[in-house]
Amino acid sequence: MHGFMAFSHRLTALTLPLQQLFALVLRLWLFEVFFSSGLTKIQSWSSTLALFEYEYSVPVIPPELAAWLATAGELALPVLLVVGLLSRFSALGLFVLNAVAAISYPDISLAGVQQHIMWGVMLAYLSVHGGGLLSVDKLLAKRWLQQG
Repeated sequence: MHGFMAFSHRLTALTLPLQQLFALVLRLWLFEVFFSSGLTKIQSWSSTLALFEYEYSVPVIPPELAAWLATAGELALPVLLVVGLLSRFSALGLFVLNAVAAISYPDISLAGVQQHIMWGVMLAYLSVHGGGLLSVDKLLAKRWLQQG
């Protein structure tokens, strides 16, 4: 058993840089997906409002408020996520936004559902594990621990 534990520790040490790179790639990918969507919304605000009014069935909140919240979330949260600031919060916020988007659009295709599931899994990973060592969160935590 001792040999297996040593092997496991060595394997973990070897894969740690890959885990950090994986988290960074996820953050970059998700930034592109959600920020681009937010930019599309602000390019034609009247179209965005019409979509939220007549196409999307966002539960509980009025369509105009849903449009504002979705757009703000898609523009602010990916920026925080890509730099790794408040990574878990940003990923969780985008996870909720992604879930609401998937359930609010009645004509979503199977491919669209699969994309939302993939993004949801990526966001769940970042919500649980954080932004990784290559994030502002880690720099701030390191600095705070050095001062404390």
